[in-house]
Amino acid sequence: MSADVLESGRLVTVFGGSGFIGRHVVGALARDGWRIRVACRRPDLAFHLQPLGKVGQIFPIQANLRNKASIAAAVKGADAVVNLVGILAEGGKQSFSALHAEGAKAVAEAAEAAGAIHFVQISALGADAHSTSVYARTKAAGEAAVREAFPAAVIFRPSVVFGPEDDFFNRFATMARYFPVIPVVGEGTRFQPVYVGDVARAVALAVDGRAAAGATYELGGPEVKSFRELVQYVLEVTERDRRILPMSFLAGKKVALITKIAGALSFGLFPKLLSMTPDQVELLRHDNVVSAQAKSTGMTLEGLGLAPTAIEAIVPSYLYRYRKTGQYQAQRLA
Repeated sequence: MSADVLESGRLVTVFGGSGFIGRHVVGALARDGWRIRVACRRPDLAFHLQPLGKVGQIFPIQANLRNKASIAAAVKGADAVVNLVGILAEGGKQSFSALHAEGAKAVAEAAEAAGAIHFVQISALGADAHSTSVYARTKAAGEAAVREAFPAAVIFRPSVVFGPEDDFFNRFATMARYFPVIPVVGEGTRFQPVYVGDVARAVALAVDGRAAAGATYELGGPEVKSFRELVQYVLEVTERDRRILPMSFLAGKKVALITKIAGALSFGLFPKLLSMTPDQVELLRHDNVVSAQAKSTGMTLEGLGLAPTAIEAIVPSYLYRYRKTGQYQAQRLA
């Protein structure tokens, strides 16, 4: 199939392709033989993607979701369009509303106008128009806008995504390296971590027309674990003896407000590792797992014919560097 696709010159535009999930999606599409146009704000920072494909197969271009002309140029002639753009915290003009809702709508409308055959939108588990979290509400608004503009679009809602460059396991492993105590807000909140490679493969299948048109899929791994269990797993893998400090949502809100103020007063110099927003605390009030309805209707990774990858199969391969002697752990002198 890959050779046929490459010979046919089929083109896919990937918005946000230079990010964590994006680089894996681009790699999966390249292996399937697609020509890939990576639309991002800073194309000069996307050169690391080119070795993922053949010469000339992957080419970054400038595009901004707040600029409809640049979006239209990016999707021109594309057979498929993927929108991966998303943020976990607002900053400057990068607001939840501008990117998750208005941006998704603009990309879907441009894809429809350009005659794209397939459209894939990456949303998030927990997207809810009635949520107390602005992140979750704007994700839901983006989904609705995409559905209206491009009814056949495939929407993916992943749980926490893990992989070598993730901002979840790496974050807590770094905290364990430097701090004796790891604060956890909502220690009982449940997650179903999904491997970034599985998410990328799901996107590649949807772009190739092998997902149900107009469907919403919920993507989760094979295991459901509480927030505390995941942090404890990080400590076990990194072999760090640290205390986990449970925090109430009220305390978490107060800490988040303090770090937000500290970040503003320090002109962005406050350590990202210690940063948390009130909206992220709101997200932690609800479980982040695949619903029973999605399982019963086959709107999951398994429904796409994919076997979810366990965290134990991947996470130790990149968290080993947080051990006291890193990759030389087995060679320590007695």
